[in-house]
Amino acid sequence: MTAANQAARFDCVIFDCDGVLVDSEPIVHRVLNRVLNELGIDITLEESTQWFLGRAVRDELGNIEARLGKPLPRNFLSEWFVRRDAALIEELEAVPHVREAIEAIKARGLPVCVASGADRIKVKLQLNHTKLVELFTDDAAREHIFSATEVEHSKPAPDVYLLAARTMGVEPSRCAVIEDSPTGATAGVAAGMTVFGYAARNDADALRAVGATTIFNDMRELPELIG
Repeated sequence: MTAANQAARFDCVIFDCDGVLVDSEPIVHRVLNRVLNELGIDITLEESTQWFLGRAVRDELGNIEARLGKPLPRNFLSEWFVRRDAALIEELEAVPHVREAIEAIKARGLPVCVASGADRIKVKLQLNHTKLVELFTDDAAREHIFSATEVEHSKPAPDVYLLAARTMGVEPSRCAVIEDSPTGATAGVAAGMTVFGYAARNDADALRAVGATTIFNDMRELPELIG
């Protein structure tokens, strides 16, 4: 660790992906709401967004079946992935100013990585599509990207954040987490990390309620907030 890093507040900055790096949430929730209604579940976009915000569909299959009142079609999950990914490829953009924020943080000598509650295929698709993947790839071509695919429990469990800290070689208490959902913020707090809540789209009070210590609405603010 360099002298500069020893004096810094953090040794690593860990970014969630959906809603923090890429503006995927409105796209995914719109498609998911349509899928749920096609199944026969009468649910509004607002209701389904609240249900699935920060949660993976595969982790909610039992709850979907309970609400539907019968087993899901055998190919439900694979068909969901196809429809989700097609919409993302067509519409996805990076969160405004996030590239500049990450570049500024890295310029200060702070390592960065991604820790997502989504499946790895989705995370890579999104980072490749927005060309953000290069910001999380080191000089040895190693990608510092972690997903729910690599851990036993997805968010709100802390598993993916603890995996990220362990792999990056830093203590959880020295990690800053950038999250936009209460589910993800809960995971960061459970990992013993400091959570910064990005509230451009989501409820700032809900993020504070689960332990996000700093709330911000514009990625241009982040480098100075990290300190």
